[in-house]
Amino acid sequence: MRSDRITKGENAAPQRSLLRALGITDEEMEKPLIGIVSSKNDIVPGHMNIDKIVDAVKQGVAMAGGVPIVFPAIAVCDGIAMGHEGMKYSLVTRELIADSTESMAIAHAFDGLVMVPNCDKNVPGLLMAAGRLNIPSIFVSGGPMLAGRVEGKKRSLSSMFEAVGSFNAGKISAETLNEYENKVCPTCGSCSGMYTANSMNCLTEVLGMALSGNGTIPAVYSARLQLAKHAGMQIMELVKKDIKPRDIMTENAFRNALTVDMALGCSTNSMLHLPAIAHECGITLNLDIANEISSKTPNLCHLAPAGAHYMEELQEAGGVYAVMHELSKKNLIHTDLLTCTGKTVGENIEGREILDEEVIRPITNPYSNEGGIAVLKGNLAPLGSVVKRAAVAPEMMKHSGKARVFDCEEDALAAIHGGKINAGEVVVIRYEGPKGGPGMREMLNPTSAIVGSGLGNSVALITDGRFSGATRGAAIGHVSPEAAVGGAIALVEEGDIIEIDIPENKINLLVSDEILEERRKAWKPRQPKITTGYLARYAKLVSSSAEGAILS
Repeated sequence: MRSDRITKGENAAPQRSLLRALGITDEEMEKPLIGIVSSKNDIVPGHMNIDKIVDAVKQGVAMAGGVPIVFPAIAVCDGIAMGHEGMKYSLVTRELIADSTESMAIAHAFDGLVMVPNCDKNVPGLLMAAGRLNIPSIFVSGGPMLAGRVEGKKRSLSSMFEAVGSFNAGKISAETLNEYENKVCPTCGSCSGMYTANSMNCLTEVLGMALSGNGTIPAVYSARLQLAKHAGMQIMELVKKDIKPRDIMTENAFRNALTVDMALGCSTNSMLHLPAIAHECGITLNLDIANEISSKTPNLCHLAPAGAHYMEELQEAGGVYAVMHELSKKNLIHTDLLTCTGKTVGENIEGREILDEEVIRPITNPYSNEGGIAVLKGNLAPLGSVVKRAAVAPEMMKHSGKARVFDCEEDALAAIHGGKINAGEVVVIRYEGPKGGPGMREMLNPTSAIVGSGLGNSVALITDGRFSGATRGAAIGHVSPEAAVGGAIALVEEGDIIEIDIPENKINLLVSDEILEERRKAWKPRQPKITTGYLARYAKLVSSSAEGAILS
């Protein structure tokens, strides 16, 4: 076992003396040491219950003959960080989480790891660490929040942000806004729609790194504690059989993840995280295959913000395995792949039928014949951009309009709230990419303001930043190359015509090559916004969003 280097033989006596200081017994030193990565904190609603999940994991590990040892991982709440400089620190924590977990796991010679994440960058960060370390690992998340209820309808965090837009547009009263504030987030857990956290927790199941229900069992259900105990027990089987993350997260496992991503209509942030996780597994995941997979994958679910269903309903309808089983009926899933259960994908999903065809549509009656996410390319985004197609109104699938250009999120938001954006226009927010932000902020405030003010069916928003999973509408992010490195988005001028064609996967600036070349010659790089600390280092090292915004 890996832990033998700190528990066995005379040369390990100094290490054993320190383990004894922890209260570890001779008997425990004969057993596998299992690291439990706890992202528990008191500021993120999706993480406030993780101490209970971790306790359940510890029980499972101990029941199966291991020694559970907890160490921490950080997590940022994207909703709390949204709309101010704190959002610059969201995406960048993914690398901090991966790096710190690597450091702790190797320094202390753990035999296996149980990762307990929940929210947006915490999940991919720990998946990256698992792929990098390649030590037997399993995941169990804190679980999704239950939906709130306002005015007799289920609501979630995206409803809250849109309510602010509606209030600023004079469409709802202060009393109604206050009702939303008090009711949309009624429990602990990751926010209740198919936002980034829930997207990545569902895709962790698909990748084979978590047990069934990881992405969908609500945080407040006792079944979540049972799942955690089973994960704790199962890590001992993975250690015994030496089944490692790279045995599970193969190229075809990532293709499965992209396929289910399209069927579920997951967050566009998955298009950043899957390539980054694949990179840690030694796999290059070219997002050009996203449209190929999308073209043959039907969209089976419309969860908030794309529709009126929530994570608790996806769980009741059969969960992720039911979606995978439905896709397997048209051979869209690789079923022969190994998973953390010790069984294949096919064995896991056998007999997992849809239990509610309103929530998970049959493959013979999808919302659309193409997947929920599209990668758009053209002279404005030669390396690609990403849109959550499933959350775009039909009338905005093709759109052409005048550019309204802003060099930061705050300026765009002020214009939207000030009533200065008109129907038919295309809002461009640039210098918010991985390098330019730095940190590639999410733009939930501007998109929610557009929707809340009644312009969601007539105004598009384009950025080299990214969007929250809670965003809906014609919101096109990850434009690459970004403005900070001289990408075409840096050359757009007020009043230019931008043409968007989501069915054809195209996005173009209708300006001649000659004029663009003149503008390119006149363009000068901007001075970095931040010159000290972690963000400055991050900006120097980060790759483009087209490559997953990984650090070189």
